[in-house]
Amino acid sequence: MPLTDQRRAELDSLVHSKKVLLFMKGNRHFPACGFSATVVGILNQLTSDYETVNILEDQSAREGMKEFSSWPTFPQLYVNGQFVGGCDIVKEMHAQGELQKVLGVEPKPLKAPRLTVTPAAAKAFQDALADAGEDVLRLDIDPQYNCDLYVGPPEAGDFAVSSNGVVLHVAREFAARADGVTVDYVEGPKGHAFRIDNPNEPPRVKPIDPRALKAMLDAGKVELFDVRPDDERARASIAQARKLDAASERYLFGLRKDAPIALHCHHGGRSRSAAERLLQEGFTQVYNLEGGIEAWSRDVDPSVPRY
Repeated sequence: MPLTDQRRAELDSLVHSKKVLLFMKGNRHFPACGFSATVVGILNQLTSDYETVNILEDQSAREGMKEFSSWPTFPQLYVNGQFVGGCDIVKEMHAQGELQKVLGVEPKPLKAPRLTVTPAAAKAFQDALADAGEDVLRLDIDPQYNCDLYVGPPEAGDFAVSSNGVVLHVAREFAARADGVTVDYVEGPKGHAFRIDNPNEPPRVKPIDPRALKAMLDAGKVELFDVRPDDERARASIAQARKLDAASERYLFGLRKDAPIALHCHHGGRSRSAAERLLQEGFTQVYNLEGGIEAWSRDVDPSVPRY
């Protein structure tokens, strides 16, 4: 249904209500898709002065912004009431230094990361690069510090770092996370493989099984949060779990950064993503219920419905 003049005026007022406004899936603390997480990660590098609109909780905004922006997907970034673009455009603008100008922030000098490729890894790379053609060896490190080492095309703004005769390309957005990384080639239980040691890597999410979580809950040693939407919570829920809504977020972010926190969803995937976001916020003891509420029902409390 086409936007009415009134609705268009409401959306125009909304996009002008904040200097920087991101329409996304989830929110800045808990993005609900990889594209939204990427844009949040870029914004976090440049400014803390931005707001988000969760289009998963606002169906009217979700449908209306597609027509208002003439852009069918999310996230959508607005600055000073002007549409900037989606994930790919934001990434490109950031790599070229244009996003900093749009946001009005002083560009921070970005140094090439220090990288070490061991002699063993350099020798192993020779075969991989023999038929690479114009492609290059790339190292990506996402906000969760998962590493991806692969052969792919060079990109504008790349840092090209040489070590032991091997040139590694690192995108600007990954540079800080890659500083000090060592790439080695070692023998393991399944044969030889590359190993990446990253001194910047923060604490990892701790997997926890249902029985261990119940013991911690019974002892009052952990706070449990449910990241599922209301329709799933209505079908099944764990009594001790707080719904992770706006009020619970305020409570959560008022806790000490070393407070033990556990998250759960249906099977454990969504809660793991949310738990990784908490690590980025500085929390150090974050648990993910492996298998989610499904495993809780199976192993701890059969009265909780399975769906």
